[in-house]
Amino acid sequence: MDTLDEARQIIQTIISEYEKIPYAYGEIERHSVFDSDRDRYLLMIVGWEGVRQVHGCIIHVEIIDGKIWIHRDGTEDGIASELLKAGITKERIVLGFKSPQIRKHTGFAVA
Repeated sequence: MDTLDEARQIIQTIISEYEKIPYAYGEIERHSVFDSDRDRYLLMIVGWEGVRQVHGCIIHVEIIDGKIWIHRDGTEDGIASELLKAGITKERIVLGFKSPQIRKHTGFAVA
């Protein structure tokens, strides 16, 4: 398995684990969406809280030019921490939700 395939597998495993965590309120489900052809990976929430519809993105990760871009991270611990624990180096992780001016001070890849 090459490093890109490993990265894909790690991302899918992490998102799948978050998908298993049940919501404590409402009728809200978590759905993972994996597009391995385009290297786009999402964790969505879908459901109802009373009469209010809940629909949104918790995690959005994309692999671009071999780097893992985190566009959205709504987790408590941070998906970047999970990627680091799984062996992905900081040089391969881009905190895409940070502005380019801030990104260079994070210790992670700039782009």
